[in-house]
Amino acid sequence: MTRFGRLVPALAAALVAPGAALAHPHVWIAARATVLFDKEGRIEGVRHVWTFDEMYSAFATQGLGQDGKPPTREELAPLARTNMESLVEFDYFTFAKDGSRKLEFAGPKDFHLDADARKIVSLEFTLPLKAPVAAKTYSFQVYDPTYFVAFGFEKQTPVALQGAPAGCSVSIVEPAPLMASESKKLSDAKTENFSPGADISMRLAPRVVVACP
Repeated sequence: MTRFGRLVPALAAALVAPGAALAHPHVWIAARATVLFDKEGRIEGVRHVWTFDEMYSAFATQGLGQDGKPPTREELAPLARTNMESLVEFDYFTFAKDGSRKLEFAGPKDFHLDADARKIVSLEFTLPLKAPVAAKTYSFQVYDPTYFVAFGFEKQTPVALQGAPAGCSVSIVEPAPLMASESKKLSDAKTENFSPGADISMRLAPRVVVACP
């Protein structure tokens, strides 16, 4: 089954043939993140909130809920578990660095799916680092290496700090424009329906940078 099938089985069955190669985004996510600090002032992980688009939400909630009401967190729990299991091989779409050194995350904690009054679905989970790091040179990006899922940070309070020492701040560095060769590669991928590659996905993703004294 395709990756889309693992993330959204119902939608995959309706729209995607097994083994199909998909390039341009088919799922859209509005993201918020909270960078978590431990008692020593080190960064210990990130808390994600990902709100899915209307199409994903419609299929995720199909057949769930009673009397027209949104489904409960308990009803959505099996899909939340499926999403977490599927995201393992994609590093949970979260790529962190301490300077130039790539950081590794442990398994997710405290994950769940919720649906709001409009039945729009949000996935929330904590992603702890395997080992806490000093905050001076910490940064991370959120993106899908295969360019199947498109992420965009929300306009209001996209990234927050929790438990940060005094003087710490966070900023979002927008990506530089693609070079002509990269733009052509992306355009060809959309036209011919293949993945443009992780390098392009990374280039399109903003970087969250934490600065502490």
